[in-house]
Amino acid sequence: MGGTRHRGSTPDPHALLSKTAELTAAPVSVVAIDMPLSTDPITGRRVSDNAISSLYGSRHAGTHTPSQSRPGKLSDDLTLGFARASYPLLTSGASFPALIEVYPHPALIELAKAEKRLPYKHAKSRKYWPDASLIDRRHKLLSVWAVIVSLLDHRIEGVASALPLPDPSSSGYELKAFEDCLDAVVCAWVGTCVLDGSATAYGDETSAIWVPTPAT
Repeated sequence: MGGTRHRGSTPDPHALLSKTAELTAAPVSVVAIDMPLSTDPITGRRVSDNAISSLYGSRHAGTHTPSQSRPGKLSDDLTLGFARASYPLLTSGASFPALIEVYPHPALIELAKAEKRLPYKHAKSRKYWPDASLIDRRHKLLSVWAVIVSLLDHRIEGVASALPLPDPSSSGYELKAFEDCLDAVVCAWVGTCVLDGSATAYGDETSAIWVPTPAT
């Protein structure tokens, strides 16, 4: 994960679908994105945000309030672009192919059967462990990441080998890149849950956040 820092680019739904199909040699059934999505312009809190915050707020996993500027045009373009590629935003039921919205915090709570949000965000490590030194915070963070990787590997074979933990001395952007990879795999896992009917949509007909259904 070392080397030149990548600045990213504007995602192209058609290119992403084409490349994924090429890599997997199979059609894509679900596209899962960690971003507020809606069939209507997003200007503030949605029914989906309120539903998740009502269920998971006490477990420190309520949603942030989206706005017209954030996620803004990127969200609109992705929703429209995937819809044009025959991946409409799925807010209920099980009609595929589809686009879904994922919020990793509640998904990880269900994955780990945790009482509250997991402390896995690199930028918040000082808040998680305010009395620990920098290197101790790094080790604590990597320990949480190791648990998440192990749990995901039990759901998707090969995750552990594909996501070796970074070195504690890694730069901040390298640690953030690994965190983003974790979020991406969480999204993929939630996508599999939607496919097999073990996820619940929280929202209305315009937007829904999908979370794996709690085990009973």
